[in-house]
Amino acid sequence: MSRPYANWIVERLRERGHRAYLVGGCVRDLLLGREPADYDVATDATPQEVMGIFPETYAVGVQFGVVLVPIPEVQQSRFLDGSQTAHDSAGGGATGTGELAFSGQRHKFAIEIATFRSDVGYSDGRHPDQVRFSHDPREDVERRDFTINGLLLDPMNNQVLDYVGGQQDLAAKIVRAIGNPAVRFVEDKLRMLRAVRFAARFQYTIEPRTFSAIRELAPQIDQVSRERVRDELTRMLIEGHARRAFELLDESRLLQEVLPEIAAMKGVEQPPEFHPEGDVFLHTLLLLEKLPQPCSVTLAWGALLHDVGKPPTFRRAPDRIRFDDHVNVGVKMAEAICRRLRFSNHGTEQILSLVGNHMRFADAERMKPSTFKKFVRLPHFGEHLVLHRLDCESSHGSLRIYDLMQQKIGQLPPEALHPPPLVRGNDLIAAGYVPGPMFKNILSAVEDGQLEGRLHTRSEALRFVREHFPLPNGSAS
Repeated sequence: MSRPYANWIVERLRERGHRAYLVGGCVRDLLLGREPADYDVATDATPQEVMGIFPETYAVGVQFGVVLVPIPEVQQSRFLDGSQTAHDSAGGGATGTGELAFSGQRHKFAIEIATFRSDVGYSDGRHPDQVRFSHDPREDVERRDFTINGLLLDPMNNQVLDYVGGQQDLAAKIVRAIGNPAVRFVEDKLRMLRAVRFAARFQYTIEPRTFSAIRELAPQIDQVSRERVRDELTRMLIEGHARRAFELLDESRLLQEVLPEIAAMKGVEQPPEFHPEGDVFLHTLLLLEKLPQPCSVTLAWGALLHDVGKPPTFRRAPDRIRFDDHVNVGVKMAEAICRRLRFSNHGTEQILSLVGNHMRFADAERMKPSTFKKFVRLPHFGEHLVLHRLDCESSHGSLRIYDLMQQKIGQLPPEALHPPPLVRGNDLIAAGYVPGPMFKNILSAVEDGQLEGRLHTRSEALRFVREHFPLPNGSAS
């Protein structure tokens, strides 16, 4: 219902004597025949005037002319939980209220209303030093990022206002900075990553002057907060054209700046008998190209980082190329990347699990039943299975182990994976055992026997414990 509500906001502003239009990404998407993820409105009404017309608002960026008007059915508690903030999908610049947690929630629940403005100075490469509100929509458009995001739409008659040639660039499939590209990127360094993301998402080319400015200014991307970099990279990974996005990151020199560990994969040879496709970077690109849609954030990052440990462990042995201990090295590197980009603990844990377990499938046929069952009990094991399939399809092409895993998993009833424990800690205490580190070993051994079908009852389990973990000095209860 966002479009009707956005239209209503425009109409209400005009009833009060103000100019108002739909603006930015929503206009671009409507012209492309896509359903916009969110709707933004630009107006000559000041934030105070907007808040007077729409009493229920979130003044998240008043100093930058930004006010959020919640969609009526959504309660305030569902929208803002203290961690979310406005996100300028139209490329207009900062709202000055902190960083966007990558949740995709902002525009689901509210319409952003931004006052026409011009910006003066960007000392920190992110926020304008001074904002001047304006009555001229042209001034507002000219401070935005790309021509395809600089379009205004009158929803009452569907007339497009185009002051920057955005419609022409949409037709030509070009991402072009508005005005001087270097100026636009100096104002907000994140726009360099956004250019790559838009070009990949829409399968557009980046206009030569715009691309040249990105290559020149790429080292300055380190001025952008790590959370914002993470969010842009995540969008590149999950929007459906991850391979092209990372090719553009590489060509634009941004990859070396934001993920040097991935750039280091280029030229790292692999044994052709297992990886006929080529080096580690190409293998990773092929895998990204095959990411499913929709794709979870953790699976996307797990796919990107699964072989991150190969470059530093490369060794040309007498028999073949080897990557000794690349999994453990990769887990440590992936953890450092996740911490650097400030992933949540939960997200980091799953990404590291994907990196740390992706080679275990090679042992699936030789696993004991207990080991196999514990393996498939890993949280979100479906992501592990998908990553294994993508890894195979992007290298030797054999899905024999993948098919075997599917078959074996299909034959396991849920109770076989998670049987009720035969023995608990209280049982061990009652049997005379003193609580301590040994408890974990005892309970794990009992569970293994249960999962392998050797132990079926509580009495069998206690007998097993007494035989394999005798009490000190032969004491018994």
